[in-house]
Amino acid sequence: MTTDVTIIGAGLGGLTLARVLHVHGIPATVYEAEPSPTARGQGGMLDIHDHNGQLALEAADLMDQFRGLILEGRQAMRILDRNGTALFEQPDDGTGGRPEVQRGELRRILLDALPAGTVRWGHKVSGVQTLGVGRHEVTFADGTTVATSLLVGADGAWSRVRPLLSDAAPEYIGRAFVETCLFDGDSRHPAAAKAVGGGSLLALAPGKGIQAHRESGGTLHTYVALTGPQDWFAAIDFSDAAAATARIAEEFAGWAPELTALITDGDTAPVLRPLNALPAGHRWDRVPGVTLLGDAAHLSAPNGEGANLAMYDGAELGKALAAHPDDLETALTAYEQAMFPRGAAAAAEGAELHELMFGDDAPHSLITAFSGHVQGR
Repeated sequence: MTTDVTIIGAGLGGLTLARVLHVHGIPATVYEAEPSPTARGQGGMLDIHDHNGQLALEAADLMDQFRGLILEGRQAMRILDRNGTALFEQPDDGTGGRPEVQRGELRRILLDALPAGTVRWGHKVSGVQTLGVGRHEVTFADGTTVATSLLVGADGAWSRVRPLLSDAAPEYIGRAFVETCLFDGDSRHPAAAKAVGGGSLLALAPGKGIQAHRESGGTLHTYVALTGPQDWFAAIDFSDAAAATARIAEEFAGWAPELTALITDGDTAPVLRPLNALPAGHRWDRVPGVTLLGDAAHLSAPNGEGANLAMYDGAELGKALAAHPDDLETALTAYEQAMFPRGAAAAAEGAELHELMFGDDAPHSLITAFSGHVQGR
């Protein structure tokens, strides 16, 4: 294949694409804004699904390495009410199809499986332009440029590649997460650790919730969900960790102390994560020589599918390019025709899940949905 492949973004999707291409003998270069693979934390736990994320890892020939990352017991789940009463418990009996791993460790095995020099760190994109005849030029913040016959935007929600294909931009969905962590939970925060259990915790009420999961090393990673306008969150000074923590905790006054401790006793400063989404059913007309994957293509309300979909997109695009080595446009058309409905379905499921979790009947609506799923699986 003579086409050079330029991937923007060294997240899980971009790296999966690069790895699947490498498996098929197709060279690619990944450009990443971060200065190094350890420049920042890579987030918490990911459940890797047997119908998409694991299939992507199979295509990347990395299942053995993946199995070595699995944290046993983490598929267990508890749903509590605001008083800390358990309303639903699902043990991890080893039969679930969504084993949990640390995101950073998963990224590491993808990076380690690529030839040296595949990822060019410290390359922040400042602009992209069409050169004509299916070629594009990427300009980086340091003034350097690269021209390519295939440009893939794997650069997330605020993709710099997306404008070549679409005028759509992410919009706030009316909800935000506030992220914090407790370290050495079992010894330093035993009541909170007991509430979380061996896997994940969902303590929900209409419009809000405390979600946490147990990571490696006893870390309790919490995402506090709150529904409200952006102006409400903007009025909180998150540069003042103590004041921000206190203000968020106010929204959970009267909740069980073992739950609110996940907010008030955090060992890390609270981080605001506004939730955004692209328009439902986002798609574009075929533009020669460029495409998108993952959140760049179909950002939606978080529902556990984002990383899995990005990896699956990357694997499917890599396989399509390998299947049509002399016909780039046929490969891209086949990939996009399958990716568009896949992304739309995940977005619809995400919106439905958020209604179950934070709607007027939360948490009972979610328990009803989960109970039906467990009985029918």
